[in-house]
Amino acid sequence: MTLPSAAGLRRCFAILSVLTLAACQGLPEPPSPLGSPTPNQAPAAPPPATPSDATFAFEPFTGAPGNIADDLSRLIGVEAQKQGLLLVRRIGAASNYRVKGYLSATGEPSSATVFYVFDIVTPSGTRLKRISGSETVSGTKGDPWQAIDSATLNRIANRSVVEIVAWLNRQ
Repeated sequence: MTLPSAAGLRRCFAILSVLTLAACQGLPEPPSPLGSPTPNQAPAAPPPATPSDATFAFEPFTGAPGNIADDLSRLIGVEAQKQGLLLVRRIGAASNYRVKGYLSATGEPSSATVFYVFDIVTPSGTRLKRISGSETVSGTKGDPWQAIDSATLNRIANRSVVEIVAWLNRQ
């Protein structure tokens, strides 16, 4: 029987950490009849009249160093503008939806992987949609965040905004 490598264990731990963070968004509740809200949960807010009326406020990202979070935030803003997604500042501005982001990174001797989860929630906090994925890049020594470059963050921003727009257009 062979034991997993230290890098394999770190990667498993990072995946479990992201999933644990994402799962801690509320306590499980028993299912309720279709069409009725659970006792402790407000009914989901109706979507805006049209996708062009929808506004999104991104919460500060959890788990990433400040420079990575700032870069990703900027790239999401650029991508949102390209895709026609209306973002608003969280402080003092109302929005139809908030987006909570969770990031984690793990490294191996020759690569690093960043895992991301974005939850779209109502203003009252009810999760409506989860977007998740990972990006692997080569060339890490030590801290895996050092291998995460702007091209990687740009792919995360693009995929996330495209998924938000697709979800919004299906509403």
